[in-house]
Amino acid sequence: MPHFVIDCSKNILEIKKPHDIMEKVYQTATESGLFDPGDIKVRINPFDYYKLGESKNAFIHIFANIMEGRSALQKKELSASIIAVLKQMFPEIPIISMNIRDFEKTGYCNKSMV
Repeated sequence: MPHFVIDCSKNILEIKKPHDIMEKVYQTATESGLFDPGDIKVRINPFDYYKLGESKNAFIHIFANIMEGRSALQKKELSASIIAVLKQMFPEIPIISMNIRDFEKTGYCNKSMV
């Protein structure tokens, strides 16, 4: 916990290596101080097929799933800092966005908890 899932158009990976993108997200999440670095998970899903309204622009969207308990301000700052890093990495990409969703502690389970 937390999980950062990066959805992007496949052409993003022609601009930067997947490892470099994931590492920037990981580093920024670590620097937030909100998570134990050993717990941060980052994945990337490149898409060949997608539709963005009437265009076929390149895009990056991050779905962050974190354990409940962080304030709205903490989530806003985390989201803004990750988007700022990606904006710097990809100044030519028109769509870079992110949303953060909370896991409820009561509904969360993993292998070590059973």
